[in-house]
Amino acid sequence: MLRVVLLALSFGFLTSCAGYQFGGNKPEHLRETESISIPLAKSRVIFPRVEALATNSMVDALVSDGTYRLTRSSAADATLLITLEAIDYQQVRSSTVDVLRSEELQLRVTVSYKLADNNRPGIVLDAGRERGDSRLFVDDNLQTARMNALPDALQRATQSIIARLADGI
Repeated sequence: MLRVVLLALSFGFLTSCAGYQFGGNKPEHLRETESISIPLAKSRVIFPRVEALATNSMVDALVSDGTYRLTRSSAADATLLITLEAIDYQQVRSSTVDVLRSEELQLRVTVSYKLADNNRPGIVLDAGRERGDSRLFVDDNLQTARMNALPDALQRATQSIIARLADGI
């Protein structure tokens, strides 16, 4: 009798997670989209290698999330077009001697995106704009400091885009 009760309880515990699915709860308008292609990003700013950095960051965010499959353009359900709109700097902390001399800056990137349906040309499934921030200390080589902070800011912006596409956030 004890065996039957334990067996019944174990089956009850096993079926309690039967409805679980891997991945996020995709927004309703994207439920048919399974695979996405990402062409090289466009840029409205002049910064060395920024198109490749933005594209790689978006690919990393998409692959890490796992909701959509990354594939080539001819086999994809949708194409994610991204454009780097702006790179802005704001002073966070100034020198104690000279308020015009920055010691720490905040880098903010603005990335716009458009998810176009490959099966129905001209239909945009989702579009929007996200920002990503990073901080950098001003040292003797400001260009290197800016270049080192840019991938972090791009990563934050692209993760926000993928979170919106995957979870509707």
